[in-house]
Amino acid sequence: MRKVVLLLLALMTLFSACKSGSEKKEESSTSKLKVGLVFDVGGRGDKSFNDASYKGLEKAKKELGIAYEYIEPPGEGADRETALRQLASQPDIDLIFGIGFIFSNDITAIAKEFPEKKFACVDFSIDTSRQIPENLSAITFEEQKGSYLIGTLASLVTKTGKIGFIGGMESPLIKKFERGYVEGARAINPDVQIEIGYVGLTASAFKNPAKAKELALGQYAKGVDIIYQASGASGLGVFEAARQEKKYLIGTDQNQEDEVPGQVVTSLIKAVDFAVFTTVEDVINNKFKGGNTVYGIESRGTDYIYNDKNKPFITDEIRKKVESVRQKIIDGEIKIEEGA
Repeated sequence: MRKVVLLLLALMTLFSACKSGSEKKEESSTSKLKVGLVFDVGGRGDKSFNDASYKGLEKAKKELGIAYEYIEPPGEGADRETALRQLASQPDIDLIFGIGFIFSNDITAIAKEFPEKKFACVDFSIDTSRQIPENLSAITFEEQKGSYLIGTLASLVTKTGKIGFIGGMESPLIKKFERGYVEGARAINPDVQIEIGYVGLTASAFKNPAKAKELALGQYAKGVDIIYQASGASGLGVFEAARQEKKYLIGTDQNQEDEVPGQVVTSLIKAVDFAVFTTVEDVINNKFKGGNTVYGIESRGTDYIYNDKNKPFITDEIRKKVESVRQKIIDGEIKIEEGA
């Protein structure tokens, strides 16, 4: 009898061990994807680019069940390379985002250093001299074409014939916003007056609302009635100036109409949240691909807001004109070379 009991105990122990191993394997195969993300200068709370990225991350957590970790580099984001490497070095993180064009060089280098990881850079600065690694998704938008539509709108809506533009860091990316805006506005009215201002020459220009407000007040004082801002967290200062002077503005990156209700003509939106969510989803479904992914005006990945709140600005007639311009850009009748 004692031998039978011992034999049964041995079999139970063996069965238990096999079951335990099976459960661990199942847990491993269904474990959550963990994502790392490093924010652009200004971090969360900019009500613009960074917040849109975070929105995509939260959506992925809610709908796809991922876990995530993020880092907000201090100052001008000089620690971004360290932050990217810190996330890439963690064995449980499989996908790392760099948010903003200033990450382009650093994330390219880190992606080469960690070929087993996947990386994505939102607003990647495309450079023919920089080869994009196979494990890096370079996400871009058609800012210049979208801003052409914004310029068209501004030129049709302005009452004074004077419009303004305020950019954050004077850089190739923000220059695309400016150029498209100016080209679109002047295509409608060659005589439209356009005031141009930049917060600064370094990345800190994206988090200086006081300077942006000063620039906006100066433009409004010159008779400008609509300012298009592309300045990250500095845009909060443009909101304040518009509120103070009871003038109008055009937002960027996200729909910013609730920041100054009744005074936001429209916003140029870039589907940053969708891009983040889609990239995560592609990794989960083994569809991730490196290289350049463009979210443009044809797919409305770059677009302007049109809804009941801004219909007082964008009449049916103006809407038809802007949509006609959009189609001409898509068809190649209007030539806009990105970065020209």
